Amino acid sequence: MFAVFQYQELVERALQEDLGTGDLSSAIFPKSAMTRAKIYAKQKGIVCGLEVVEQVFKTIDSQMEIKRLREDGESVKTGTVVLELFGSVRSILMAERVALNFLQHLSGVATKTHQAVEDVAGLPVRITDTRKTLPGMRMLQKYAVRMGGGQNHRFGLYDAVMLKDNHIAAAGSLARAVEEARRHVGQMVKIEVECESLKQVEEALESGVDVIMLDNMDIQAMKEAVKLIDKKAIVEASGGITKDSLRAVAETGVDVISLGALTHSVKALDFSLDIGDIKEATRERWQKGEF
Repeated sequence: MFAVFQYQELVERALQEDLGTGDLSSAIFPKSAMTRAKIYAKQKGIVCGLEVVEQVFKTIDSQMEIKRLREDGESVKTGTVVLELFGSVRSILMAERVALNFLQHLSGVATKTHQAVEDVAGLPVRITDTRKTLPGMRMLQKYAVRMGGGQNHRFGLYDAVMLKDNHIAAAGSLARAVEEARRHVGQMVKIEVECESLKQVEEALESGVDVIMLDNMDIQAMKEAVKLIDKKAIVEASGGITKDSLRAVAETGVDVISLGALTHSVKALDFSLDIGDIKEATRERWQKGEF
């Protein structure tokens, strides 16, 4: 996945937001009370975020013992146990909500991506995400897209040039925008241009860009654009693409379909945490596998 330091700050912020000055509810248990717990799926989908979940528990309590029973990217069904825990009752309850929030959201992203990839199965097209991500969550959300079988578009404004309608309007023309972009970036940086008409596609081809995005075009216009481009650039389709239209878009011959919905409005995949019997729980029994 990633090095822990890349998301540790996000974990700590989430815990601080939830815990504040302390968990008033879990204070009813003595510090010495130990228990086992399990996290399981309440619906089928693709699990993602287990490493982050483990880090949430470890941040609260470094003595927490964790068994991972599934790996990110695997399919789960209702009742599938993905993690088992043993540790302080207080620690488990303190970390529970934050851990499940990460797990449910990232699994939702992975599941939605998997569904989109399945919808275009058999066609030579890639499903990618966009920059329409939750603030602070981009790295994890894009990881979840990969776990669902999709690929990543650019991570930010810094790793590729994408000239959109406002860039073109401000520059005065598509050709001028491309010309200025080439003056400011090195030969290793790809240039993509957003096109809303076949006339703009022709301009983009004349400018020799690397990627042409067909933005909010209808199916017939996409087919004409793909024919016009004729492999001279990578063709991306984006904007207004739904589950119902996804395969038809893929069948136009585009190379990439980028979907903001993979990250900006995804539905969480439901998981739950159940705690076992406190009286019977001992670290020795846990380590021996007696429960």
